[in-house]
Amino acid sequence: MIRVLLVGGGSGGHIYPLLAVAEEFSRMQGISVKLSYIGPKNALNQEFVDRDIPVYTIASSKIRRYFSLHNFLDIPKFFWSIFQALYRLYRLMPDVVFSKGGPGSLAVVLAARFYFIPVLVHESDAVPGLTNKISGRLAQRVAVSFPEAEKYFSKKKVAFTGNPLRAELMEGMLDREKARRKLGFQTDMPLLLVLGGSRGAEQLNNFVLDNLPALVAFVQVIHQSGTEAFSSVATAAHATLRGIGPTVAERYRVIDHMNTGTLRDALCAADIVLSRSGSTIAEIAAFGKPSILVPLESSANDHQRANAYSYAASGAAEVFDGKNFTYHVVELKMKEILEHPEMYEKMSTAAKRFSRLDATQNIANEIIRLTALGK
Repeated sequence: MIRVLLVGGGSGGHIYPLLAVAEEFSRMQGISVKLSYIGPKNALNQEFVDRDIPVYTIASSKIRRYFSLHNFLDIPKFFWSIFQALYRLYRLMPDVVFSKGGPGSLAVVLAARFYFIPVLVHESDAVPGLTNKISGRLAQRVAVSFPEAEKYFSKKKVAFTGNPLRAELMEGMLDREKARRKLGFQTDMPLLLVLGGSRGAEQLNNFVLDNLPALVAFVQVIHQSGTEAFSSVATAAHATLRGIGPTVAERYRVIDHMNTGTLRDALCAADIVLSRSGSTIAEIAAFGKPSILVPLESSANDHQRANAYSYAASGAAEVFDGKNFTYHVVELKMKEILEHPEMYEKMSTAAKRFSRLDATQNIANEIIRLTALGK
């Protein structure tokens, strides 16, 4: 029996890769793995409960390298989280800790170091945050999703694995026409998928709403708005489309949050994706969809911009940021991609080439190899 502690939290970008690795262990033959999870309180923790993985909570604190009044609360919370982590790891005593980073994770890595428990850290972005930079120095192994991230860690520790994807996302895939019919869209008109991440993206929501009549004139749109913004986005879209006829209005659909099955169907159905450039890139690449990426300008260490340009260098995407993100230039680029089959196929092929579908298996194997150090 191998005991593995999964660590991370803050967003779907931290949680879903942990779930993907957990599912990989459940499929592996000839090995028995006991999993547990520790992270801050989060609605997504229910995903672990649903899989019979015990959940332990820890204080959530953020490390900032700039002055903020929040530091007066987060610094004491950080030290409290270390005591929590020391207690939890003493009781659980895992063979390996697998950390995805995020709030609370550094305390667990420090506690693991205290107990001489091997640690594997995974970095999803091209530029790691401060938590993973520190955790990477303490860990025995560091897995990365972008080659650019390798330079931030010891060459002896780093492994280029890619970003783990949930197996469910890649199972039961439909062809484009069947997926569109399932989602209620026409099969003979291009479909744009707008993804703002698990929390939505105000900039992308406003872009769609401000230009909705022009968009639905040449594409259908399935729009993930985020749960908090869903009501206001749906109301505004309804008001905008009310006067242009029911047939045209049916070309637009807004969804608050996509579960795994809905995301799979939406990616199967879509021709092109408009998205932020976080961990969603791995999902877009796996489905071979040409994309237009709009980095979040306020992302820590500007990592979304680094992700976007790293991915775009493969030929799979176009990047629009800052003042370049205007409707007319985006529309021209979308039409260029959709109306030129050779360009579309080239971008699709580049996306699939960038994808690492073996990432989950690679990370699971790295964890198993580390168990020898903990015994």
